Amino acid sequence: MSNDKYMSPLSERYASKEMQYLFSPDMKFKTWRKLWVALAETEAELGLNITEEQIKELKAFQEDINYDVAREREALVRHDVMSHVYAYGVQCPGAKGIIHLGATSCYVGDNTDLIIMTEALKLVKKKLINVMAELSKFAMEYRALPTLAFTHFQPAQPTTVGKRAALWLMELKLDYDDIEYLIDSMRLLGSKGTTGTQASFLELFDGDHEKIKKLDQRIAEKMGYAGCYPVSGQTYSRKVDQRVLNILAGIAASAHKFSNDIRLLQHLKEIEEPFEKHQIGSSAMAYKRNPMRSERIASLANYVMVDALNPAITTSTQWFERTLDDSANKRISVPEAFLAVDGILDLYLNVVDGLVVYPKVIEKHILQELPFMATENIMMDAVKAGGDRQELHERIRTLSMEAGRNVKEKGLENNLLELIAADPAFNMSLDELKKSMDPAKYTGRAKEQTEEFIHEVIQPILNENKEILGLKADIKV
Repeated sequence: MSNDKYMSPLSERYASKEMQYLFSPDMKFKTWRKLWVALAETEAELGLNITEEQIKELKAFQEDINYDVAREREALVRHDVMSHVYAYGVQCPGAKGIIHLGATSCYVGDNTDLIIMTEALKLVKKKLINVMAELSKFAMEYRALPTLAFTHFQPAQPTTVGKRAALWLMELKLDYDDIEYLIDSMRLLGSKGTTGTQASFLELFDGDHEKIKKLDQRIAEKMGYAGCYPVSGQTYSRKVDQRVLNILAGIAASAHKFSNDIRLLQHLKEIEEPFEKHQIGSSAMAYKRNPMRSERIASLANYVMVDALNPAITTSTQWFERTLDDSANKRISVPEAFLAVDGILDLYLNVVDGLVVYPKVIEKHILQELPFMATENIMMDAVKAGGDRQELHERIRTLSMEAGRNVKEKGLENNLLELIAADPAFNMSLDELKKSMDPAKYTGRAKEQTEEFIHEVIQPILNENKEILGLKADIKV
């Protein structure tokens, strides 16, 4: 490790080796060679004078890149694609003359970018599904545990811990839908030429339009794609980058919302993220257990959501068939979005896998507020026993205000039940009132909603992707 130059925290601290490799030079240049092989093979199949021996020679060195030759050549000619064409030709003297035949730099550059983004999306999808699997287990385990729900972070009607987890899971399900659609719709640029007109290939194939159409389709199929974008300039539309980063920003937003809720719950001491035996929460306050993983999720998510603006600006300012003001931006903004989301999902998985729930604290909080929430039920029971609804409503309101003052101004416990029991208008004993204090009576269909959602919506997705389940997150720091 070098200590005398900048190192990206995304690589050093957050992103996995798998995601880092996808955006590595090795992945890029090996994909270039695969594309050159696919081009030569297809051109041969469609009648150009390219021999089987030449293709065999290209395949023999497809994975064995002579980087030193390429670097030396690039220092001379200042062109990365032509440097690698030259280096490939040094290894394959018999095929040297047909490498990159008819193509522009964007044939390897843009097609490779699309391939790398597609593979990176697949890795994101894999991690997203594993988070969904862990979160569904958590939701089912706590589907019936009542907890105080909040609107505006003010106590509201109770829900269950599992139902709250289902809310987090619902957002991930929407992200899953988006990434599934995007992966299925990804295409290659193909071999479109200098301005996207395929003029150079029309010349190579003596004006045979059908062969040129087959050229694109066959290259796509050899690279594992359904086809190519039907029209383009020299480059694929940078709108694709915008679509990709918008999906990543959506995942980041979902994770951010989850991390916020966990941080609030940890403050309430109801649920905590995992905290390791030797972990230090604060350099000054030894007792602290800071929710640093959730905070890191939020921090990285902020970066990704802002980063999504980069390709939006880039695609909106491209001139005609292409300009080069996209290049420096996209080689930073696209990989970093993927590396950050990769780190976010590893953290998300790690946190969900180790969440600690404190049912006694949850019960204490809900029972502090439940008398207020039970007033409608208490009033209805009193009406059934012969009371006047209007009179009882006013009495409930007055007593609730008094109990609220006791809590807020005097720091006392909520004594609303005692106040109601002492009021002859209700004709109910304290024991009778306490019987209505079962939190499960006030959670509505939270348990059933959670079960139905997991069984009917989430489980089919997990079943479809069972071969990629079982992932464990490795957190570096």
